Amino acid sequence: MLLQGVSLLSVLSLLRPAAASLLTDHSLVAHKTYDFVIVGGGTAGAVLANRLTEHPSVQVLLIEAGVNNAQGPKVNEIQVPYFVSSIEPTFDWNYTTIPQSALSNQTIPYPRGHVLGGSSSTNFMFYTRGSSDEFDRLARVSGDEGWSWRHILPYILKTETLSLPVDGHNTSGQVNLTMHGKSGPVLTSLPGNASVLDTRVIATTSQLSSDGLEEPCPSDLLVGWLQSTIGHGVRSSAATAFLTDETLSRKNLDVLIGTRVTRLIRTQHSSYSAPAFLGVELAQSPRVQLTARKEVILSAGSIGTPQILMLSGIGDREELSLHKIATLVDLPDVGKNMQDHPWVPLQWQVNTNDTLDPINRNPTLKNELIALYNSTKQGPIANNPGGNQIGWFRLPTDSSILRKFGDSTAGPLSPHFELTFGNSFLSFTQPEPEAGNFMSMCVALVAPTSRGSVKLASSSAFDAPLIDPAFMRAESDLAILTEAVKAAHRFVAAPAWKDFIIAPFSEAAKTTTDADIHAYIRNMVATFRHPMGTAAMSSTQDSKGVVNPDLRVKKVKGLRIVDASVFPHIFGAHLQAPVYAIAERAADLIKLDHGIPLSR
Repeated sequence: MLLQGVSLLSVLSLLRPAAASLLTDHSLVAHKTYDFVIVGGGTAGAVLANRLTEHPSVQVLLIEAGVNNAQGPKVNEIQVPYFVSSIEPTFDWNYTTIPQSALSNQTIPYPRGHVLGGSSSTNFMFYTRGSSDEFDRLARVSGDEGWSWRHILPYILKTETLSLPVDGHNTSGQVNLTMHGKSGPVLTSLPGNASVLDTRVIATTSQLSSDGLEEPCPSDLLVGWLQSTIGHGVRSSAATAFLTDETLSRKNLDVLIGTRVTRLIRTQHSSYSAPAFLGVELAQSPRVQLTARKEVILSAGSIGTPQILMLSGIGDREELSLHKIATLVDLPDVGKNMQDHPWVPLQWQVNTNDTLDPINRNPTLKNELIALYNSTKQGPIANNPGGNQIGWFRLPTDSSILRKFGDSTAGPLSPHFELTFGNSFLSFTQPEPEAGNFMSMCVALVAPTSRGSVKLASSSAFDAPLIDPAFMRAESDLAILTEAVKAAHRFVAAPAWKDFIIAPFSEAAKTTTDADIHAYIRNMVATFRHPMGTAAMSSTQDSKGVVNPDLRVKKVKGLRIVDASVFPHIFGAHLQAPVYAIAERAADLIKLDHGIPLSR
């Protein structure tokens, strides 16, 4: 996004002033010894680097393939909330999926953060944790009560501080303060830029009965106010929260950026015990190998983690043999079980000029708003362009879909689909119109049953893996997302929208029958950027899965996985909050295993 001549110096002054504590030269760490080597400086890896080095005797190396989150060209785009939709490819892995068989063999862009902080530095900043059912299911599947809602909630609160919205308005009735943290490093906030949609969205929830839309989740409002990882008008990421100047100045922490790990190295093997993987290989020429004293922790994400495992000879024997990789540990579920949230956009032309649409068309207006942001950290530029409200919905209990396919959610407190409400034209698959004002809904399936995979394209770490989220492959997924599109249309048919909506946008207008909606979905589906499950957790006794409940890799010593790949089922939530929670508890599990004092 061009800044049209307006400086963002006041934004950059809030960020890390120097990069002296971030290393780019691998030779500075090649001959050092570390207790823990963490691969991946994203959402989970940043948490672990911070928490494990709270005790000064613990030596940690954090390796991140991507760039600095606080310095360099276009860095404002990953810090200023409004610019989220125009983030430069520099900060992304630039993946695409393989052809999707249920979507007329389309390939789909698949963004993942290639920067310190990972996707928490590039996502749309939605902060939703999921219902208690989500964590209770994780506890049941893993056989570890420590993953239940009751036990995980303190870790959720530990991560977060709910800060004031940038406009300072009274948030009474918009948020339950008792369910939010007060001293955590990740800053969250409610919307601080009122929208012409706000009163209409809220009014609709009372004008439409549950029979008129769908049943709300019993634990929540039908529709509530969005919380975003924004503090004082700036994105709060895993990097800004957990890798602060104070943290980076710790003598027991080194952070090496711009460095790719090509594989893990087996460091010992005995016929009487499992093989140990305490070594990592860096992509320098010649290759450089480092060894951890206690553990290597993979936090490379749901795409990178299974790729590194397979390149290291840990995976499905048959698949590894296709690339002439020797199988060191036969774990067939590595890279399997992949799930993600598919979504489609719907837009309507509206009878107002008070939308965000003119900002990108009018350089003068944009410059004025950037100037306002620079001086006050207020206005649209300081807020999440994704909208001010979010809604979670369940299918009716007597739904024919549930009768036919069963309930794919974690339980009665978890949703089948999600609606968000944007005060502009929003889409990942359509060009923005050159004129007109719009409102949009993002219609997302949050309880899919389709399961895809991540596979190797070759034996080279530099070849992107084959990503297959299997969107819409399950008949039930298409059925639920179709009902979600219908629910969106019913929502805007409420009296609150009378004389405000002019007409559906041209393509959205072609969603009046089931057949039309099916065709629309197959053409418009995009990823909500929430891949998970590719190194799934299972009980210690279960031969399936990739990690045990303590996140140690099965059949292996010295290797643990902490990122979204360990979720055995997709969460009915945006991903970053659950990953923060997983990482916070993982840090305590690791400390307990190695006799390291726990933090308060």
